[in-house]
Amino acid sequence: MKTNINIEIENLKTNLIKMASLVDEQVEKVIYSLETGETEHCKGIKARDLEVDAYDILIQAQCENMFRLYQPVDANLRFILSSIIINNQLERCGDIAVNIAGRVKKTSGYHLLIQEAQIIEMSRNARKMLKQSIDSFIYQDTDLATMVIQSDDNVDHLNRQAFKFLVKKMQSDPATIEPCAHLIILTRNLERLADHATNIAENLVFFVDAKIITHKKRLNLPLEPAEDI
Repeated sequence: MKTNINIEIENLKTNLIKMASLVDEQVEKVIYSLETGETEHCKGIKARDLEVDAYDILIQAQCENMFRLYQPVDANLRFILSSIIINNQLERCGDIAVNIAGRVKKTSGYHLLIQEAQIIEMSRNARKMLKQSIDSFIYQDTDLATMVIQSDDNVDHLNRQAFKFLVKKMQSDPATIEPCAHLIILTRNLERLADHATNIAENLVFFVDAKIITHKKRLNLPLEPAEDI
């Protein structure tokens, strides 16, 4: 027989999955628009973001209520803590989809420039990372989460390459300054999208394995289990 907190945990997970599906759909549409130049796919992105914001508020309230009513421990505590962070990361991904949509509309006539800067490759990598991070949460798959975390370096590399290319392009051809400036902001948003996907994956590992791995790679520290959680 399921206890009240287990029912609440299941409801929380259901809402997170619904929110993640909305965000995933938003990102899929804007990346497709970036790849094809068909900006009509960006329509409705901002309106759908209001739905994401509504889930953000709902999920925060659910987590607060569970802390107040059940004083969770162990796996339940880890799941709620992870859910708070994952919820925040998904909400930001929704905002990023809106930002990308705005830049895609401003650069739709510069498809060759986008290809030359390897922005399409970068966008596909970031998109894949987000989808895999969501799947790792749904299926509690730490192997998939690890793949996401390892992929972040590649997106960072593509971001640096795109930045260097676009700066040189602006220096050599002043007529490209405006579109290149928009594309630099767009690549920054793609890099942040990959970062948020990485954060989701790291928090899935925290929930499943009770290991805090956030910043471990950057700080060159060994992975250790979370204490008293």
